Parts: sequence; structure tokens; C-alpha cells
Amino acid sequence: MAKTACAVIELLDYLKITQCFLVGYSMGGRLALYLTLYFPQRFSRVVLESASPGLLTEAERLERVKRDSQIARKLSRSVGDDFADFLLNWYNQQIFSSIKEHPQFQKLIENRLQNNPVELAKSIQLMGTGCQPSLWERLKDNTKILLLLVGEYDDKFIAINTKMANICNCQLKVVSHCGHNIHFENTLLFVKNLRYFFGNQNKHPE
Repeated sequence: MAKTACAVIELLDYLKITQCFLVGYSMGGRLALYLTLYFPQRFSRVVLESASPGLLTEAERLERVKRDSQIARKLSRSVGDDFADFLLNWYNQQIFSSIKEHPQFQKLIENRLQNNPVELAKSIQLMGTGCQPSLWERLKDNTKILLLLVGEYDDKFIAINTKMANICNCQLKVVSHCGHNIHFENTLLFVKNLRYFFGNQNKHPE
């Protein structure tokens, strides 16, 4: 997480971007929160979609590392039809229950099949929730206004983000008719929330 965050900052430096908006989804949302807390001067406004500050205890993190390692091993061995089966099983998780009803779900799977399963396995092993340092204690020191987006069907992350909103300077928005993957399941409302938060739209999204 720390090395990836530094790589993002180095990229911004290379592009001569001193400050910008930041949006992160799920694993990318965890990275975005880390960047916000450790490099607050680089980001004017931050949106976290279905993200979390990590796991509270060392025991929880160790258990998650063990589980993620098993998933990563299976994923790294997946080729052809095995990779397709892995993706279908991945989206059978409760957290993605609503996404399978989306008319473009098959297209989503086709896009995911363009990825390299070995590289995906590395991301799970090295950037999974178990490897992430807990950011719960640092939340109280946050100086940026954060927009927390969660889907109305995503009970787990509604609970996590409600707790986050009670700790730090956050705006919590529950987006209707979607679960964990808001930008895919309800793209229009996702974009409207971003535009309003970034000051490019006057009317508050419903």
C-alpha cells in the first residue's frame, strides 16, 4: 500500500499535477483513503466508493491474508475456461449479488477476461485488505472533506461507511438501485454525485 501510494505521488509529480480530485473504488478506494491521509495537500476533494479503512485487529488481518492467499493461488493457476469460472464464482459472492442482474453483466465478464490472472493474483496478495494497515485511528486526523458512496444493497459497506462518517469529516451518500459496484450498476447517478461534489452541478442528485 505504501509503495503504491508513493508511486501515485511520483506519477503526479512527473505529470506536474500539484493537486487534483481523487476517486477510488473498493481496493482503489482503500488506496485513495491512504493517499488522502498521508498526502492530504495533493488532493482537493476525495470520493471513496465502497471503500474501507481496513481491518481493526491483527487477528482479523492475519485471517484475511490467509484467505486471500488461497484465492490468489487459485487465481494464478486459472487459464482459459478456468479463469472464466473463477470470475463467475467471484461475482457469486453476496457483496455482488445485485450486479448479476445488470443487463451488461456478461459484458463485464468479457472485459475482466482481458486481464492477466497472474497479475490479478499479485494485487490480491499485495494489496488485499489483510495487507492493508488499519487506517481507523488516523481517520480522526483527516482534514479533507470526503464523499463516501455506498450502494443501498451493500449492507456490509453501509455499516462500515456509517462508522467512518461518525469519526471524520465525511459526507455519506447511499446510492439507490445498486450494490457494491456503484459506477457500473448505476452509472448515471454515480456521475451526478461526483459532479455535484466537485462543484460542477448545482442540483443535488436524488
